[in-house]
Amino acid sequence: MAFALSSLNVTSTAFDPHGPMSARHTQEAEDLSPALAWGNVPDGTRGFAVICHDPDAPLVQHGHYGFVHWVLYNLPGDIRSLDEGSSQGVAGTNDAGKTAYSGPLPPEGHGLHLYYFWVLALDTQTDLPEGLSLHQLLTKVEPHLLGMNRVVGTYVREP
Repeated sequence: MAFALSSLNVTSTAFDPHGPMSARHTQEAEDLSPALAWGNVPDGTRGFAVICHDPDAPLVQHGHYGFVHWVLYNLPGDIRSLDEGSSQGVAGTNDAGKTAYSGPLPPEGHGLHLYYFWVLALDTQTDLPEGLSLHQLLTKVEPHLLGMNRVVGTYVREP
């Protein structure tokens, strides 16, 4: 399957779809990953990966745009949610150079940013090493992708 939206659905109790994220989930406060849940999982799902990406960040590097805040994988196929601040799975390297969630922190005065929390359903349980970049992860999981979708939160940094 190519990277395209599927019937998988993704929600968060931390924010409404396209609604504002709490400072609690940003670098301006506690920097906790928000709770996520997903359903309508494709048949044959054996694992999941989660990504948070801000396409509005004024950054172009390594051939991609925006800012990758979270790369998480090796999640088992029988889970349907992550708690706030979850330590499940294995973290990849985000664009801050950390192997952890790094919440929103758009430049002051840059306006509203969108944060895409993607969930990828895979036909295999992955056992990938810690620290993969987004590009490395996507290269590894693309042949195993059964479905994907996202929930979008917003955040604006006040001066």
